[in-house]
Amino acid sequence: MAETVVSLVSNHLATLLREEGSLLGGLREEVQFIMDELGQMRAFLKVAEPKEDDEPRLQEWIKQVRGAAYDIEDVLDEFVLRFAGHRHHGFCGSLQRILKAIKSLPARHQVASEIQSIKSRIKNISERCQRYQVEFGIDHRVTGSSTMKGSRLYSRDDALLVEEAKLVGIDQPKQHLISMLLEGHDYQLKVISVVGMAGLGKTTLVKKVHEDPKVRKNFPVRAWVTVSQTCDFPKLLRDLIRKLHKDLDKSVPQSIESMTTAELKEIVKDFLQQAGRYAIVFDDVWDVEFWNKIKFALPEGNYGNRVMLTTRNADVASTSCTESQDYVYRMKPLSNEDSWTLFCNKIFKGNRCPTHLMNVAKAVLDKCDGLPLAILAIGGLLASKDVSRIDEWEMIQHNLGGKLERVKRILSLSYNDLPSHLKPCLLYLSIYPEDHLIACQRLIQLWIAERFVEWREGMSIEDVAWGYLSELISRSLIQVTEVFYEGSPNTCRIHDLMREVILIKSREQNMVTVTTGQPMTWPSEKVRRLAIHSSCNSSIIQYHQQRQFYSFEHLRSFIAVSSTNPLLSKTFLSEVLRSSKLLKVLELRGEEIEETPNEVFDLLHLTFLSLYGTKVARVPRAIGKLQHLEHLNLGNTGVRELPVEILKLQKLRHLTVFQRVDPSDSDYGFHGFKGPSKLGGLLALQTLNTVDASSGSVIVKEIGKLTQLRELYITQLRREDGKELCSSLVNLTSLRELSIESIGKGDDSEIIDLNHHQHSLSSSSSCSFLQSLRMLIMCGRLETMPVWITHLQNLVKILMIWSGLRAEEDPLESFQHLPNLGEITFCGSYQGERLSFKAGGFLKLKQLWLRRMEGLRWMTVEEGACPYLQRLHLRQLPSLEDLPSGIQHLSHLQRLSLYEMSSRLIEKVGNQKEDREDYRRMAHIPEIVIGFYADDGKWRSRRLWGKKK
Repeated sequence: MAETVVSLVSNHLATLLREEGSLLGGLREEVQFIMDELGQMRAFLKVAEPKEDDEPRLQEWIKQVRGAAYDIEDVLDEFVLRFAGHRHHGFCGSLQRILKAIKSLPARHQVASEIQSIKSRIKNISERCQRYQVEFGIDHRVTGSSTMKGSRLYSRDDALLVEEAKLVGIDQPKQHLISMLLEGHDYQLKVISVVGMAGLGKTTLVKKVHEDPKVRKNFPVRAWVTVSQTCDFPKLLRDLIRKLHKDLDKSVPQSIESMTTAELKEIVKDFLQQAGRYAIVFDDVWDVEFWNKIKFALPEGNYGNRVMLTTRNADVASTSCTESQDYVYRMKPLSNEDSWTLFCNKIFKGNRCPTHLMNVAKAVLDKCDGLPLAILAIGGLLASKDVSRIDEWEMIQHNLGGKLERVKRILSLSYNDLPSHLKPCLLYLSIYPEDHLIACQRLIQLWIAERFVEWREGMSIEDVAWGYLSELISRSLIQVTEVFYEGSPNTCRIHDLMREVILIKSREQNMVTVTTGQPMTWPSEKVRRLAIHSSCNSSIIQYHQQRQFYSFEHLRSFIAVSSTNPLLSKTFLSEVLRSSKLLKVLELRGEEIEETPNEVFDLLHLTFLSLYGTKVARVPRAIGKLQHLEHLNLGNTGVRELPVEILKLQKLRHLTVFQRVDPSDSDYGFHGFKGPSKLGGLLALQTLNTVDASSGSVIVKEIGKLTQLRELYITQLRREDGKELCSSLVNLTSLRELSIESIGKGDDSEIIDLNHHQHSLSSSSSCSFLQSLRMLIMCGRLETMPVWITHLQNLVKILMIWSGLRAEEDPLESFQHLPNLGEITFCGSYQGERLSFKAGGFLKLKQLWLRRMEGLRWMTVEEGACPYLQRLHLRQLPSLEDLPSGIQHLSHLQRLSLYEMSSRLIEKVGNQKEDREDYRRMAHIPEIVIGFYADDGKWRSRRLWGKKK
């Protein structure tokens, strides 16, 4: 699979010629020749690689192409490392350049010699390429492959199409499982196992059952835990504890990190005994002993508790259901009719299959054996084909091989068919462990840092990357697990079978090497990307002893993923960094390190540095040496100040430095960083999170120079700097997220004065930031609501904390007609007695959070207001003694949370009888959760619906 590597290296060479061409001098023509030759090989490789398994000579040739491409990249990166940091100016600079040139002549001769050697290799490889075209009958001019005609942003339609596709044929098994959950007059614990081969849609089916309103109404306590093949049982128990507490908005005991397995089981058992009737899902169980381990943490009680398991192994089901064999549900493949519907939905967007493709389409579908995963994957592949080219469809049909292996063949075909720029993006997912939830934002940032994403005219590199992700999702190679309410993906994952295919392809291409610290077989080729996963018994000492003589001089990326243990020893980390001079990506998120290793500042090629969640508290002045750095993440660290040398990082696009003021109370904001007075010199910045503005108007004024900003988070803003901030905001035409936090805390915070430049900020015709803003956070008192807020046409989410608006400043007036507003949080935001949601207002609102407003006594919801509201959370509203008038109009409401409310309201809600009018007003809500602190100071919660009558 050398085409991907050649593509990446070719792009890297093009960048090098563009940005560092003057350094190359006479070598420029040689590099251009090599790049041109590699470019001509790419089309041939696209067609040749699928044939390599059957042709050993072709396989060896492809390996040589990949090796030569990597070697030229190494030589040129080392050349730049040696010379790029020695640019000098002025008369003295000229003398230094002369001296430097004299001293570097031997080094230049060495580089020239290496490039000539690679050029000779490339010539020989190219000659054999021409010979193989004739010998193997490969015509590289017609590849039969699609290309991405243009990058597109992720849209609601994409998400909905994927979701609808998965739901085909699910209604009947879903209703059957719901009946199995709800039936039975015995109130003993019942276990239901869903068994079936990979790709049948077990997880999708059980997820829909778990989220069904009937199930939610009958089971007040629910949790979903993914088990996976490499199960760390204590980690699983901690995960279960976190999810149970989160579901009831309770704080998680800090001590669970140091507890034994037995202690963790007791925590789970005690929680469930107090919480009431529960339904817990354990997804993807492999080990037959799993049930014997977990069952002692699950109390039976007399509530009719339920556990659901999904597994590929029938023995797992029989072990967990020894006393109730009838509760094993065996998944079946889709019927022919449902298979055809799913197939056409994926390829033709629900339209009919063209007549000329009917026979070949049915032949392809027959080979999918009714497996949804296979149908979606092959559908994603065929959807990219020209419907007028029946030969492309027939080629895919002939390449399909029974059952599980056929699915893998389909997934391999789907990978092989990808455009070259998407292949490395997909293979890169091999850095993540099995069943890992992948944060989409972080993933695309890594793609960009790895240079997988191509620049496109008129588009930001981030938008191009989101387009790549959208394409992989639409082809069903990546599964969306959580979306923002506006439809864009928040987290994603890869199916286990897809991951197996990706791991194989990644090893073939030497893309990523993964270790858990256990003894392993290392690749014979040079390690270029190293991902370290934690495991319950992993020890970096074993790893270090095993590979103590291993060289990492070709390493480009070093990534720690899910390292819950202190996996990286200081000695090992220093050794890797010392030998990895060409490193571009360093991700040490969550590692137990207290200072940035000194070796980091010698990594002059570094573009991505993340120390998120470490104990690092300061940034050395040596940071200025990393002049290629584009992404610096010091989030959730102790860093409070950045040195003036940060201004040397002229390529820096994302700067994140913050820590929550009070981790136990989310209503209080963040510590930011104090930056140098000329921060506006970082002209490439797109993310600035979070800058401390307490030093005065100078830093606020500097923000106005950062015209590329898309995310801006400010803390410690002084009242007198509000005017200067408004002046700066006018310049930020690309801003999408804005957070403003004033000096002070809670009711003692300073006033945020943003009523300036009203014309510039509120004019719908001006090119202001208002056209792009999607999220607005304001933490601090407001005397009046800024007029320009009413013009935020693209605003999706707003949080107002400690605003303290007077009764005449009803915040709803400003927001009710914003066309895209999906989520509102008000905390201490309003001092009035009444909030009224008017008919025709908040047409897209889905989540509403109201808390800490002591004066609020009445809420009314007119018919036609908030028609799609799904979640209403009311907390610490002591004067509110009744539910919102008109709550029956909120027909889509899924959950009503009442936390620390007045005793009168809780009593009124909790003691309703079914024949009362008030009861009927609430009967349509699947979940009503009541939470309060008991007399003993402990948090208690209960659900109104679902408890045993």
